[in-house]
Amino acid sequence: MRARYIALGAVVAALAVFGVANALGGTGNGAPSGPHYTLNIHGVANGQGFQNGGTKNNIFVPLNGGCQINLQEGSTFQVTDSDCVNNPPAAFQLPNPCADTTCAQFAYSVYARALTPGSANMSTCFTDTTTGDTFCDTGLMVVPLTKVTPPKFANVSKQLLSVCDPSTGKTTAIFSNKNFDYFWQYDNQGLRLAQLRFYPIPTDSGIGTACTAVQVG
Repeated sequence: MRARYIALGAVVAALAVFGVANALGGTGNGAPSGPHYTLNIHGVANGQGFQNGGTKNNIFVPLNGGCQINLQEGSTFQVTDSDCVNNPPAAFQLPNPCADTTCAQFAYSVYARALTPGSANMSTCFTDTTTGDTFCDTGLMVVPLTKVTPPKFANVSKQLLSVCDPSTGKTTAIFSNKNFDYFWQYDNQGLRLAQLRFYPIPTDSGIGTACTAVQVG
């Protein structure tokens, strides 16, 4: 239990500079209220409107096509490479989501929504550095991003903070295996803006539940 509070405290500290210190509660857009970090994923055509460097909250992806966003473990949420258009892949740093050794809960939650017409799919993947094989989540572990009116957030913590290990057929948390390189696969079909919000709110992880993955490399 002590490890859980330490982990959650670190996440709250990481989020503090990005949010407003008001009480956590519900909002009309489907997301909690309170401190959070926002990641904007911009779909751009032929690099149009792309801003390289100096952007801590934005990643730029092709308006149509696939993009790999590498995940790096760190103490804060931070875009470390925003360009997934001209020099892919992009890179995003985020804390280890496991609140304790059992990882029954994630230390923070992730909410996602689409803000413009178009659609995209987002899935968590890994490359086994010992074999070179790459696998991506399929089925219910894929996040579909399509605008609704008004735009609503959905809790996608299980999909984006865990991955399916095909050797066991069970979900496992990102960063749980030091031999795996983790990333998000973003497949865009004309969506110009998707938004992820990270809240310091524990959420059930679902770690160890049955899942399916497909080998992509």
